[in-house]
Order: sequence, then structure tokens, then C-alpha cells
Amino acid sequence: MPNTIATANIIAKAAVKILDNELGMGSRVFRGYEDEFSKNVNGYKVGDTVSIRKPAQFRVRTGLVASNQDVIEGKTAIQVNKVAGVDFQFSSTDLALNIGDLAERVIKPAMVPIANQIDQDLHSCALQNFWNWVGIPGATIANYGKFLAGVQRLNEMAVPSDERSAALSPADHVALLGNQAQLYIDGANTDAYRKAKLGGLAGVEPFMTQNAPTLTTGTRTNGTVSGAGQAVTYSGAQANSWGQTLNMAGLGAAATVRAGEVFSIAGVFAVNPVTKQVLPYLQQFVATANATADGSGAAAVQIAPAIITTGAYQTVSAAPAAGAVVTWNGAASTTFQQNLMFHRNALALVCVPFEKPAGVPSEQVGTQSYKGIHVMLVPYFDGPNRVSNWRLDVLYGVAAIDPRLGTRVSG
Repeated sequence: MPNTIATANIIAKAAVKILDNELGMGSRVFRGYEDEFSKNVNGYKVGDTVSIRKPAQFRVRTGLVASNQDVIEGKTAIQVNKVAGVDFQFSSTDLALNIGDLAERVIKPAMVPIANQIDQDLHSCALQNFWNWVGIPGATIANYGKFLAGVQRLNEMAVPSDERSAALSPADHVALLGNQAQLYIDGANTDAYRKAKLGGLAGVEPFMTQNAPTLTTGTRTNGTVSGAGQAVTYSGAQANSWGQTLNMAGLGAAATVRAGEVFSIAGVFAVNPVTKQVLPYLQQFVATANATADGSGAAAVQIAPAIITTGAYQTVSAAPAAGAVVTWNGAASTTFQQNLMFHRNALALVCVPFEKPAGVPSEQVGTQSYKGIHVMLVPYFDGPNRVSNWRLDVLYGVAAIDPRLGTRVSG
């Protein structure tokens, strides 16, 4: 058998760098929580979940009279509960190759699907948590103005102007490229025409991804709000994962609502999250879990953001009235492409190292870390066939830290 100790670490070292290079969404989201999982508390590891504090918010006072506000720091959690891996075989001949040849022929093809899986999980996380959606569902982003609609929504939500990215489907990327190639701007049209590159647009770095998610809507009809008084407090929203349950009626007998669907409610307008000024459009909400209506068309739907009408964490202009009409984005039973525009802090990816497996000499296990990415490579040998079997695993978790910092964009 070849030098398994040296080979495992060499392969793992090459693999982790290739994986980092292949990440699309994974390289554009927040990556600062790995250290939280390496801490020991009273001699014990923290486990698979850590709590993340959210900044406190306040309302400004005008005038001389003090009006004390409670300092409320919210919390959200990120759980490391996902594993992506590949299993492969090397013959003795393969292992005789230099690492450059091995990386190109074997390691890189193995890392691409792992990177894609991590990116897909981040896209799915955004799909189930981003409630803002601009543009016409199903229409491609065919010009700069339609792209700017996403920028406008981020600005209206007081999203920081740095570290903004846009994940575009191949169709939307090509449509926008075609428009940019016609511009007479030095460099912009050249890159779009010759290199198929968009470059930075309005402070946003767009990138094309085949992993852009799709949303298939449920069979629901528009429906109405069932009952008044469905606003909640900030503490109530915090206890319900920053969302709430909204009772609806008129969805249709046994109609379905799919996680990720976006809707608005008549008379419930959005507010600026900093100034609390009422904005000239209805607040959008996202269904965070699947729901099925009963025979009368009624259903309790988990939604975000929570309907908070006052205070520092106000999200809407007013609570919905009983019977207020619910309007869904996109027709029922239809699949829509989802482009995402977001700030780095909207989503988080955390990757932590596996514990070395029992029963395998630790010196034969390849573990490598690079820029917060960790991989483990474990070999086991098939003696009769003289084949080296290998399994490569990545342990990670994803979370929507602040969904307000992202939006979906259609044409």
C-alpha cells in the first residue's frame, strides 16, 4: 500500500483549496462563526448549535423629555447539521501520479459536487427566509433598470452599501449581459461582449450560478386574513424563530402553501427599519413552512417577518384587519426562477472539523483547513483488489442571520 499517511494529508490539502475556490454563494456570505464551535465551556464542547446575538434596535426621541427604552438583544441560532461527501477509489497507479495530475483528474471533479451542494443549501436557506421580492415573477432581468429594482429595495431596507452580491440564474445573467454589451461605457461593454462578465453594477457584484433556486408555488388562491388582532410583540417573535403563525381563510379546500412563497396583505405597509417611516408599498411576507388548508380553505401559516406594529422592532404600518385580502406573488402551481441580491451578513455558512473516527489510526486520517473550510479524508484499503478506497467529508451548517438584508429579484 502506498504511504497512506503522507498521501491522505496531501490529497486533503489539495481538496480543501479546490473546494474553497469552487464555492459561489459560500464565498459571499458571512463566515465568522467557526471559532464559536471550537470553544470549551467548563471542559465541554458547545455541541452542534450556537446562539448568535442580534444587535439591539432603538427608536429616536425628539425633544427634551427622556423616554427610556429596554435594551433587547435578540438571538438566532446556527446549527451544524449537514454533511456533504464523496467516496472514490484510487488504484496504486493513480497514487503514483504527482499531486498536480491527481488534483486535476480526480480531486477537482470530486470537490465540484460538494461545493454545489453547499451552495444549493445556502440558496434554499435564502429561499425560505427572504421575504422581499421585486419585479414580475417569471420575467428575466433584461435590463439595468430591472436590476436596479433590487438595489432600490436593499436601500429602502437600510442595507449596508458594501459587500453586496447578486446570484443570477443563467437566463437572467445572459439577458443582462446582452443589455450591457450595448452600452457605450468604456470597459463595461467590452467585458460584457468579449468576456461574458458583468462587473460591478450599482455597488453590487453579480455572479452567474447554475444553482439559482426555483420556487414551485402551491395550489392556494389569494385568500384572506382570518380574524383581527394577529400582531405580535418582539419577544413573541423571538420565541417563534423570528416569525409567527398567521391564520388565513379562503385558500381553497385542501389547498397548499409552499415554504418560500411570498405574499402581501391589503392595508399592511412596509416601514423603514431604522426610521420607521411608512413606505409606499405593502409589506411582503414569506411562508417559512409548508401548509395545507382544511376542507373550508382555512390554514395556519408560519410566516416571517413577524407582524410588529410598534417599538424599535416595528415591521409594518398596522396589523391586518379581519378579512384583509392576501395576494400571493406568482400564479398558483407555477415554477419561478429565483435570483437573489443580498448583503454578506444576510446569510451565514459555518464549517467545522469532524472528530477523527475511532478505530482508524489518527495518523492515517487526512484533515486540512483553509480559509475556514475543513475537510476530512479517511482511507481504507481493499487488499484482494489492491484498491485504495477513500471517503471525503465536510461538516457544515447554514442559517439566515438577517433576512432583511436580502431580496429576490425578477424582471
